[in-house]
Amino acid sequence: MSLLIILDRNSYDGSDVAWNALRLAQKAASSGFQVRMFLINDGVDLGREGVKPPEGFFDLGEMLKETMRMGVEVKACRTCLHRCGVHKGKPYMENVKTATMGELVEWIKTSAKIVTF
Repeated sequence: MSLLIILDRNSYDGSDVAWNALRLAQKAASSGFQVRMFLINDGVDLGREGVKPPEGFFDLGEMLKETMRMGVEVKACRTCLHRCGVHKGKPYMENVKTATMGELVEWIKTSAKIVTF
């Protein structure tokens, strides 16, 4: 069974949305799902290297890396990266691939389940 998780929220926006998306991805991957995650809108911020979490928050960057080590494929919207300014001199995680809206459509077509955060 395949699961696509679409994350469009900023990592540290004061909520647990990104944390819960990563928790779901990890649990699904460890339960035998083929999991893919697409970062879109402010969600592309999750893939930046070296982001220090605010006091009291989980380190979502490390959590994303662990999620990818579990076999979860992660792509980030190229247009959103440019719009959010993430591409300008800020290191991005090497295992997060940039992608187009067309690639997201292909993932949607081939996913049994889709969850958005």
